[in-house]
Amino acid sequence: MTRPATYPALETLLSQCMTVDRPRFLKELRALHTAQPRPSRQQPSPRPAAAQVNARSSRGTDNVAPGVGPQESLSTRMQASVARAAQRQKSLPAVSYATNLPVVVQKEQIADAIGKHQVVIVSGETGSGKTTQLPKICLELGRGVTGLIGHTQPRRIAASTVANRIAEELRVPLGGVVGYQVRFQDQCSDRTLVKLMTDGILLAEISSDPELLRYDTLIIDEAHERSLNIDFILGYLKQLLPRRPDLKVIITSATIDVHKFAAHFGDAPVIAVAGRTYPVQIRYQPPPADEDLPAAVVSAVEELLALPQRGDILVFVSGEREIRDVAQALRKAELRHVEVLPLYARLGLKDQRRVFQAHRGTRIILATNVAETSITVPGVRYVVDTGYARISRYSYRTRVQRLPIEPISQASANQRAGRCGRLADGVCIRLYSEQDFAQRPEFSDPEILRTNLAAVILQMLQFRVGDVRRFPFVDPPDNRFINDGYNLLAELG
Repeated sequence: MTRPATYPALETLLSQCMTVDRPRFLKELRALHTAQPRPSRQQPSPRPAAAQVNARSSRGTDNVAPGVGPQESLSTRMQASVARAAQRQKSLPAVSYATNLPVVVQKEQIADAIGKHQVVIVSGETGSGKTTQLPKICLELGRGVTGLIGHTQPRRIAASTVANRIAEELRVPLGGVVGYQVRFQDQCSDRTLVKLMTDGILLAEISSDPELLRYDTLIIDEAHERSLNIDFILGYLKQLLPRRPDLKVIITSATIDVHKFAAHFGDAPVIAVAGRTYPVQIRYQPPPADEDLPAAVVSAVEELLALPQRGDILVFVSGEREIRDVAQALRKAELRHVEVLPLYARLGLKDQRRVFQAHRGTRIILATNVAETSITVPGVRYVVDTGYARISRYSYRTRVQRLPIEPISQASANQRAGRCGRLADGVCIRLYSEQDFAQRPEFSDPEILRTNLAAVILQMLQFRVGDVRRFPFVDPPDNRFINDGYNLLAELG
């Protein structure tokens, strides 16, 4: 291949380089353009200016032969970067889709929006296939070649299981084209095009890569959870996108406040995708006053086991202690041909993966809200929803971070009901009244509005993103919480 050594040719070549290399190459290009030799009587030779450019462009020239000029040196390294991108282009797998997924029906609309806009919001109901199919749509558009397609999930188990699923659908081994990274586990390689990860991993990378140059596409999944990490990432991306016009961002969730997110990113386009669910019958069955929660769950499970159509049962409870109490009550009930498994965030990955393994008989999974969204437990036909979850809250008056058990929002309740009815007609038993459901808030409060902000302030200082009061959060925190965070840091010294 002929090396383009002229400035315009190198400028054209820049867009074909890996994204991580472009800022350095652009800096050297500008140095070449501005440091042209100017003949004069005192300095007839252009060598000093060329030597100065050589010094500026010395990074990465170890493999260039001595005596090669700065433009030839830069051209060689740019060609090598283009060659890496071309090699990644060749590794793009053949993409196929399951035609029965609603998101596939709107594939062309989604692809067109991604091509025309920097930010796209996909609002898809449970079972629409958005989590597994959106990375494949991006691959078909040629994304992931000059940089990674980063796909964030709120939890470790979701990142690993989604990565496995996408790799299976693309018929590639995990750790190659598709990989994942969670705390203490990195299943990625130089050949990885799609990287699943927790939002905490992406946040940690900002400290070493403030421009997120390793990525050409970011998919922020389950944004409706509005954790601190998700809100910080969304605010950071709002600041970053003007500096990274080549970066595409897709924000997706099953129950998202689309108008608020669209406005945050300058009226970004919103694509609503229907869910793929069979009819779900909702039964409101608040337990009697003299019946405790474990006994109420056992009664609901026995009712579902008596139905003619058998299927696995997913029971939502508020925390680990409640999981143990309900599990003990189910074992005492001596239900035949039934296996009881726990599922919560702190559970080891090996134990978490047990719920995805093939089995005989009926399986009862006792889960916290970790099973509300990304994780799709196979075989589930029935759901028992206790209506509660542990939600962290901070009091700036007492300076205590508590973890009380609170009623879930309507959005969370609908998410739980959506876990059944994916294989056939389903039943969701809610252990509270319909009136109780109607009085609950539509969405859960974002974590940024109910937590101690001292750690957030320290993190923002570390990333050098400015004052927390001016940071573009989707929902800015209360000034009382901000002042409390600064006061606490001052007291700690």
